[in-house]
Amino acid sequence: MAREPEEHIAKQAESVKESARHLQRSASAVEESADRNTVLAADRTVLAAERTYAAWVRTGLAALASGAGARPLLKGMLPEWWSSLTASVLVLLSAFCFVAAVWRQLNALAPPAPDLPRLPTALLLVVDGVLVLVALAVLVAIWTTGP
Repeated sequence: MAREPEEHIAKQAESVKESARHLQRSASAVEESADRNTVLAADRTVLAAERTYAAWVRTGLAALASGAGARPLLKGMLPEWWSSLTASVLVLLSAFCFVAAVWRQLNALAPPAPDLPRLPTALLLVVDGVLVLVALAVLVAIWTTGP
């Protein structure tokens, strides 16, 4: 009869050991899952920054097209200086959007270790630099060409 309590204690001890092993495996799985969620969140952050950059550039292109077309469209409806001023404001807005797009992309907080690469800085500067130059050329054309 003295053996029964010892066997019972041994069974309970084995049960506790198995429970500890199961808990350790479970904790490891939770840790791996949390690490993966962190990586996925970092990837979403990179993609959100790229969407924001694209929105700034898209807005700038729309303002540039509107500015280039505003003067001929308003010809005869408003005084010449007013249509030139309206077109200039739209073109300056486009240049601002192009600069803001690069500034926002370069000053965004870097997420912790994303799987996705970020847009190359040189590419951003070249593309948006060209767009700003085009906007300035349109601005010059607005004020130097005749009605």
